[in-house]
Amino acid sequence: MTLLLAPMEGLLDCTLRDVLTRIGGVDRCVSEFIRITGTLLPERAFVRIVPELRQGGRTHAGTPVRAQLLGSDPACMAENAARLAGLGPAGIDLNFGCPAKVVNRHGGGAALLKEPEQVYRVVAAVRQAVPPDVPVSAKMRLGFDDDALAEDCARAIAAGGAGELVVHARTKAHGYRPPAYWERIADIRAAVAIPLIANGEIWTVDDARRCREASGCNDLMLGRGLVADPALAWAIRAELDGARARPVQWDELLAMMDVFWEQVCARVEGRHRAGRLKQWLNYLRRTYPEAQQAYDTLRTIQDSRAITAWLQAQRAEQRQYAA
Repeated sequence: MTLLLAPMEGLLDCTLRDVLTRIGGVDRCVSEFIRITGTLLPERAFVRIVPELRQGGRTHAGTPVRAQLLGSDPACMAENAARLAGLGPAGIDLNFGCPAKVVNRHGGGAALLKEPEQVYRVVAAVRQAVPPDVPVSAKMRLGFDDDALAEDCARAIAAGGAGELVVHARTKAHGYRPPAYWERIADIRAAVAIPLIANGEIWTVDDARRCREASGCNDLMLGRGLVADPALAWAIRAELDGARARPVQWDELLAMMDVFWEQVCARVEGRHRAGRLKQWLNYLRRTYPEAQQAYDTLRTIQDSRAITAWLQAQRAEQRQYAA
C-alpha cells in the first residue's frame, strides 16, 4: 500500500509537509499548486512553493515531493513543466480538482473537468515537454457540477500520458462536504488502466478500510485526516499488517510543533503567523484534548512572541514533569 500526503492550498504547505513526514508513515507528498497563467515562471517561483527542490525534491525526512502545476494553457503548462523538471522534483502533478472560484473562473482546476479534450491536451503537452524519467501524474475530482464526465476525464488523463491518477471522490459542487463517493472511483478504475489512488473524507482507520473496499484502490491519499491525526498513516499501515498502532503522544507532538513554529516564523509574515498555528490546532483538537486546551488559550492571541513564550513554557513544563 502506498500512502500519499495531499496538496491543500493554504494548509498543507512545506512547513506542515516537513513536520508530518518527520512523524512518518507517508510514502510521498504532492505540493500545493503552482499557478501557471501565461508566462514562464522564474525558478525562484517554483522554489518558493516547493523549497524541497533545494534538497533533491525531498522533505527533511527524505520523503519525495511531487510539484503540482495548475493551469489550462497546454503550451504554457508545457514550458513551465520543462523548467520545473530541470529543478529535480520527484515528479510533476497536474491539478484538475481545485474548487476555488478564482481559479475556476479562469478555467483552471476543477473547471477543466467540463472539457475532457482540453484535459487531454494539457496532460499530453506536459508529458511531451519533460524527460521520460520524470513521472507525470494528475489529481481530479469527479466533475464540476456533476460526475457525468468523470470517466471521460480519467480516460483523457491516461491517454495524455499520465502514469498515475488520484481521484478526490467529490465534485466541485460538493466542495468538502461529506460524504465522499468512493464507489465512483471503482467505476473510473474500470475505465482506465493506469494506477488510481483514492482520496476524500479519510479521517480514521475505519474510513481507510471502507474507502479501499468501496473504491477497489489499494493506495490512498490523506489530507485533513492526517493533519488532525498525525499518526493516521501509521495506524492505517498497522491495521493492514495486523499490528498494533503506536499513537503520537502529545509531548511528541509539542516537539514537532516547535519545529513547525520555527519554520512558520521564518517563512510567514508576522501578522499571519499565529493563524497558521491555530489552524493546525483547530484540526488537532479532533484527536487531542490537549489541543483543545491549547486552542482555547491561544485563540485570541496574535503576537508571535506570546506564542513562542507559550510553546517554551509547555516544553519547560514537560521537562519538569519528566524529571
